[in-house]
Amino acid sequence: MSEVNVPLTFSDTAAMRVKTLIAEEENPELKLRVYITGGGCSGFQYGFTFDENVNDGDTTIVNSGVTLVVDPMSLQYLIGGKVDYTEGLEGARFFIDNPNATTTCGCGASFSV
Repeated sequence: MSEVNVPLTFSDTAAMRVKTLIAEEENPELKLRVYITGGGCSGFQYGFTFDENVNDGDTTIVNSGVTLVVDPMSLQYLIGGKVDYTEGLEGARFFIDNPNATTTCGCGASFSV
């Protein structure tokens, strides 16, 4: 578990939204877990979930007292990326600005490398 020199950015906007969601759940142990799975229209897709646990090998990033957790397999596809949050015409959502993605789908939920 490391918190120094993490190759992934956790934006202030995303951290504040996570903080609000955790307060609504009334469980201060929750962390935002970001992961990659196979599938989607471009080969891989991003996933976001709340998790109370940090597993061996996970990388943690703390912003504004909120913890982002990424497993080692997913992190390799996210190096240099940024976990962010937006509210707009497409609705409110977490998203990843990923420089490793060579193609992405229209909604930004899946990618290929």
